[in-house]
Amino acid sequence: MKKLKSLFGSLFDRERLQAWRARAQPAWALVRTYGARLYKYGRIGAREAWIVLQRLPIASLSFARALASPDYAEDLRALHADQFSTPGVGSPRKPAVTPPPPAKAAELEKAPPDSALLLLSLLQKEGRFIDFMQEDVASYTDEDIGAAARVVHQGCARVLREHLHIAPVRTESEGAQVTLEPGFNPTEVRPTGQVVGEPPFTGSLVHRGWRATDIQLPKIATSHDLHILAAAEVEL
Repeated sequence: MKKLKSLFGSLFDRERLQAWRARAQPAWALVRTYGARLYKYGRIGAREAWIVLQRLPIASLSFARALASPDYAEDLRALHADQFSTPGVGSPRKPAVTPPPPAKAAELEKAPPDSALLLLSLLQKEGRFIDFMQEDVASYTDEDIGAAARVVHQGCARVLREHLHIAPVRTESEGAQVTLEPGFNPTEVRPTGQVVGEPPFTGSLVHRGWRATDIQLPKIATSHDLHILAAAEVEL
């Protein structure tokens, strides 16, 4: 009897049980992890198999009817072609996405000189603009230059008023705070200073800019040489 008790005591020794549990714990964790995954994917597989089994009688009946009826077979063929030719209707495939064409680099075009030459000749005719710009003013006093600039200013302003309609790009007063939203036209507004990051940008309006809203240059004869900005004058 004492031997039997000692045998059972050795079998159910607490320290041995704890050691056995410690050794079996990693294996039990693996069993739980992979058992849960097996159960999950087993359920998915069973559900899909049940769906297939439910569709099998319908597919068999449709197959038999298509063999027996040419009209029904033609309807099925047309339906199948329709589904795969219409994006998003009965077709598991996504419509092909056509990549946008690569952006073309801006092509530089040579500005036609005719209008510029004609305008320059008008500024010379009315305000002696070319004479003033070609003159070496270093030997003249500020008073002389100021008097000449007044004449040039009056004549050139008259040309602009008669042949060009000029308006400011921005309507705010200079010095006002303005915000450049994303997508602003960089040809109309030029940010200066510390331009960091992406718009919106907020800053002070230094210059309102100018735009020509209307151009009305005089018509000229085809025989006229626009490169002659001012004809030479010979007094007889």
